[in-house]
Amino acid sequence: MRRVYVTLVLVAVCMVVSGCGSPENEEHPNIILILTNDQDVESISHMPKLQSLLVEQGMTFENAFVTNPLCCPSRATILRGQYSHNHGVLTNQPPIGGFEKFRDSGSEKSTVATWLHSANYRTVYIGKYLNGKPRGYEAPGWDEFSVSGYAKTDVYSTDWFADEASGFIKRMKGEREPFFMHLSTKTPHKPAIPAPRHENAFPGIRAPRPPSFNEKDVSDKPEWIRERPSFSPETIAEIDELHRKRLQSLLAVDEMIGRLISDLRAIGELDNTYIFFSSDHGWSQGEHRRNVGKGAAYEEDIRVPLIVRGPGVPAGQTREHLVLNNDFAPTFADLAGVPAPEFVDGHSLTPLLTDDPPSATDWRSAFLVEGYASEKAVHRPPYRAVRTTDRLYVEYDTGERELYDMRADPYQLESQHETADPEFIAHLEEQLDELLDCAGESCRTAEGFVE
Repeated sequence: MRRVYVTLVLVAVCMVVSGCGSPENEEHPNIILILTNDQDVESISHMPKLQSLLVEQGMTFENAFVTNPLCCPSRATILRGQYSHNHGVLTNQPPIGGFEKFRDSGSEKSTVATWLHSANYRTVYIGKYLNGKPRGYEAPGWDEFSVSGYAKTDVYSTDWFADEASGFIKRMKGEREPFFMHLSTKTPHKPAIPAPRHENAFPGIRAPRPPSFNEKDVSDKPEWIRERPSFSPETIAEIDELHRKRLQSLLAVDEMIGRLISDLRAIGELDNTYIFFSSDHGWSQGEHRRNVGKGAAYEEDIRVPLIVRGPGVPAGQTREHLVLNNDFAPTFADLAGVPAPEFVDGHSLTPLLTDDPPSATDWRSAFLVEGYASEKAVHRPPYRAVRTTDRLYVEYDTGERELYDMRADPYQLESQHETADPEFIAHLEEQLDELLDCAGESCRTAEGFVE
C-alpha cells in the first residue's frame, strides 16, 4: 500500500510540475496571429475566404486601433503589449526606432514569444519582422524563426510564407504541446506587387471616395496638410491603380487563410485554435489630400481590421469596444494561461470573446496615439493625441492642434480646436498628459477601465 501511495504522489507531482502523462497540455489552445502590412479596413470586404471562414465564423471588432501607426513601433507593441513610450521603439529607424532599438533596449528579451515558450508552447515566427533585422539573426523566444528576406526568389513571398506556415502546422500533428504562430505578410505594402495569377483581378476598381478624399477645404488643418495641393487627374489615377494592386496582392493572403484552416482541420486542431487577423496599422489613400500614407493620427491610419475565430468565440458577432494592438500580447498570454508581466499596458480581450461581454461603458474609453520624429514615409511633424469613444484631440510639436467630433464628423472634415469650450480642451489636455506618463496598470486607469 505504501508503494502505491508513493507512486500516486509521484504521478501527481509529475502532472502538476511538468504535465508528463497529463492531458492538461492538450487543453491549452493553439494561437495564430495573421498580421498584414499597411492594410485598410475597407479592403477586407474583397477577401472572400476571410469573410466566409473568419468573419462569418468568428467575431469582428469594429473599433480596433493601433497606438503608433508605423510598422516597427506597432510590431514592438504587439510583441510587448506596451505603448511606444514604454517599449522605446518610437519610429522605424535608429537611433529611436527599428530593430536595433528593440534589441539594444532589452525589450526583445521579454515578449509574448518568451512568455509562451516558457509555458511549453511551440513558438514560430514567419514573415516580416522589425525593419533592419540582420541576416541570420534569430529573436529570443522563437523555436522557429522564418523571416522575410529568406524566401526563394522563384516563389511569391506570401506563397512562401503560406508554405512555411502550412508545413509547420502539418508537423504539429499528434504533438502534445500547443503552438503559437505569428504569421506576418509583406502585403499589401507598397508597391503591392500581386501574385502573377491575380494580376487581372478587380478590373476597373477605384479607391474609395469618402468625403475626405481629396478634401476640398483644408483651412482647418495643420500646415503639413494645408500645403498639399488638390489632386490632379494623374494623381487620382495613381491612387486607383495602387488600390487595385493592393487588393490583388491580398488575394494571396486570402488563399493562405483558407489553406491554413484546411490544414488545421486536417490535423484535428481547428476547434482548438484561436485565429486572429489584423494589420500593423491602417493606410491613407486619398483622404485629406494624402495620396498615400501612414503615421498620422487620422482615422484611416490608426484604425485596423481585427477578426477573431476560436473556441467559444460566438460566430458572426461584432463588438464596438475600443481595442488596441496593446491588447494582443496580454490576450495571447491569457489564452495560454500565462500571467502577463506587470509592465504590460494593454488589457486581455478574452472577456469580449464570449456571449456575455462587459459593457462598452465599463471598457476602455480613451487611448493614446503617438507620432514621433518625422520620417520620409510620413511627412508630418511629431504629435501626440488622445482618441476617445467620440473625440480625437491632437497636439503637434509645432503648437498646432486638431479636435474632431467622431460621431458628428466621422470623416474628420472640420476641426473644432478653435471653437470648442476651453474647459473641454483642458480636460482633453489633462487626459493626454496622463496617458503620456502612464505605464502598466496606470495606463489602464488613464484609459478609463472600470474594473
